[in-house]
Amino acid sequence: MKLKTILRTAKVAAVSLAIGFGTTACIRDYTSDYVYAVSNSSGQISAYGVDYQTGVLTQISDSPFATNLTNPSTIVAAPDGKTVYVIGGSQDASLEVMAVGSDGKLYGEATPVLPNNDTVPTAAAVDSTGTYLYVTFSYQSGYSSASPGPGGVVIFPINSNGTLGTPSQVNVGNQPVAIAVSVPTCTSTPAIPSSVSGLTSPNCIILGSNSPANNGYTNVFVYVVDQEQAAAKPTILGFVQNPSNGNLVPITANVNSLGGYSAGVLPSSIAIDPTGKYVYITDEMQNEVIGYQIQNSTNGELLGLVTSPFPAGQYPDGITIDPRGKYVYVTNYDSNTVSSYSLNLGTGALGATAGSNFTVQTGPTCVTVEPAVALYMYTSNYLDASISGGQLNPDTGALSAVPTSFFPSQTEPICLTSVPNGPHAVQETQP
Repeated sequence: MKLKTILRTAKVAAVSLAIGFGTTACIRDYTSDYVYAVSNSSGQISAYGVDYQTGVLTQISDSPFATNLTNPSTIVAAPDGKTVYVIGGSQDASLEVMAVGSDGKLYGEATPVLPNNDTVPTAAAVDSTGTYLYVTFSYQSGYSSASPGPGGVVIFPINSNGTLGTPSQVNVGNQPVAIAVSVPTCTSTPAIPSSVSGLTSPNCIILGSNSPANNGYTNVFVYVVDQEQAAAKPTILGFVQNPSNGNLVPITANVNSLGGYSAGVLPSSIAIDPTGKYVYITDEMQNEVIGYQIQNSTNGELLGLVTSPFPAGQYPDGITIDPRGKYVYVTNYDSNTVSSYSLNLGTGALGATAGSNFTVQTGPTCVTVEPAVALYMYTSNYLDASISGGQLNPDTGALSAVPTSFFPSQTEPICLTSVPNGPHAVQETQP
């Protein structure tokens, strides 16, 4: 991130010199990122440009943008920032693919339907290569709200233009509510537990030239938070991703019965740090964050951190980790605050930063740190119809309000995401 900041400063300086000499220069706008917040009640998306100098949000022309969804539950972005995916909710077993224009505007491309009409989508995640979109849902075929039953994950292959291919489905847990995908990690002697089947010899996933320094062996892990596992004990279910089709291979012997790892009392969200070492889950009932270390040598099995759990505010709902992997931010729905933590990459321990209870508007749900300069954090405030903004101190992680601390949105913004603004230079001739 520091390199991007240096390059941006250099560009501004170069532009100033060009103007002084009366030459032709490429003038770049001040928009570093775009932020998109989706309304649970209208299905519309409020779109904003981020001023890289101040963090102030400005509504993009023609915002809000309509979707075909009744009550979206979440929104996620592709790693390249060219596509966002809006996921339906309790009344809509579908999702919408939206292309991100060079001006930040959104363009609807398709509205794929999940396999079962009674399905209730709950969460979504895209892997780091932008190859697969994972959508968790309640109620497999034959079940509904009137006849509750197991849930699962729908796996969509992502085409080169961001559109989605034909999905497959994996039955997972009883009530999956959150999902996260790790970055690829390599080991010299990867081994899959004897309970795992479906992968051919040698016991690792091979991606050919993707990781030549490590003999091509790399594992991607997918973790699903099941809010209502067997005996009503919420758990984290772990899987190894099959890169050829995105399929999920359980890493725990009895993952669909009593397996998995403890997820507290009422888990709501999950995040994995950018190095692929640690997993964190928010527990809304116990007002805390639960931490695990990913054990790469055992293909993604988790080990509880000795310092876990970590205290949060009232009813922690959303969680994100800044792109540097140094700080963790958690929205507290009932406290109207954001808890900020420093992340010790050696141990995974979370430490509260100075002024860690940053005040936002009422009912914060999702939280995002924009990826371009990684200096600004935003929350979707469900009860206030607004977006709150905070500037993070890159040395401490502490938050302070941006010049205009909150920005109007459509009613009931249930979630938000952010993408970087591409290098869209404008050629101008100076007099």
